Amino acid sequence: MMPMVELNNLSVTYKTKQRHVTAVDRVSLTIDERDSIGIVGESGSGKSTLAMAILRLLPEQAAEVTGEVQFNGTDLLSLNESELARLRWTELAVVFQKSMSALSPVHRIGVQMSDIYRMHETKVSKREARSRMVALLHMVNLPERVYDLYPHELSGGMMQRVAIALSLMHQPKLLILDEATTALDVVTQGQILDEMLELERKLGITRIMITHDMSVVASACNKVAVMYAGRIVETGLVKQVLTHPLHPYTQGLLRSIPSFTGEKENVRGIPGSIPDLALLPTGCIFASRCDHAVELCRQVNPDETLFQQGHRVACHLVGGELAHAH
Repeated sequence: MMPMVELNNLSVTYKTKQRHVTAVDRVSLTIDERDSIGIVGESGSGKSTLAMAILRLLPEQAAEVTGEVQFNGTDLLSLNESELARLRWTELAVVFQKSMSALSPVHRIGVQMSDIYRMHETKVSKREARSRMVALLHMVNLPERVYDLYPHELSGGMMQRVAIALSLMHQPKLLILDEATTALDVVTQGQILDEMLELERKLGITRIMITHDMSVVASACNKVAVMYAGRIVETGLVKQVLTHPLHPYTQGLLRSIPSFTGEKENVRGIPGSIPDLALLPTGCIFASRCDHAVELCRQVNPDETLFQQGHRVACHLVGGELAHAH
């Protein structure tokens, strides 16, 4: 079976007169149909840039994108604007982080939803559009009255549900959520994630979830890709990576999360900060913050090592010649 999404050596470089910043560096990733993958990492790791590159939403004059983004066998980077416009909303959709500011504050929710819908469904009447939008609101557990409300009359959780309803308008094959539940309280976040999982089962959607929250990935994703300073350092099934993390960065991320059960341990952050992406090192990108780094780590960028069930790690200390020294 052909994967739905294949990223092949995808790189994004932001260019200014003074410097070039490599925000995404040769990322390769495969996502199967109806799969759900969480892309996690610290702020500044390049997660949102990766999502915007897949959707071709980066400004061409400021960002150079190279590599391939294969979507059902079509390279999205090679399409012209009209070809891409036909895929957006209908095949590809996104839910952004700041849903509270996603809609116009001076127009009612339903009017805006219907206008967006009728841009693609030009022969649909206003009455038919309203009926379709109300059904979408019900799908995300919102009452019909929301159709006639203004954005400021909704809570953050309700606005997030509206944003999700908008993304599902044309039943897209691929849905990208970029920190879509970050601004919500834990209870509302849990409710929306449960609703998303149920919708995905009903509609057969494939999902990419961008987040810095490991608990979101643990509860709502099948696979995980750990991203650091523009590179993917570890990928695999959630149950593999979160229970047996192999890369030192993944281990550090998990140590920084407080546990509600089990032994009470000191919660520790990872010392240091993400390197300057305009001055990338020749070796492992994480070497300057890694407690186990040796000279080889600082000089040579590690290749990926494949373990069982697709668990991949890019680290000299795991699976390579230095594995026994770890």
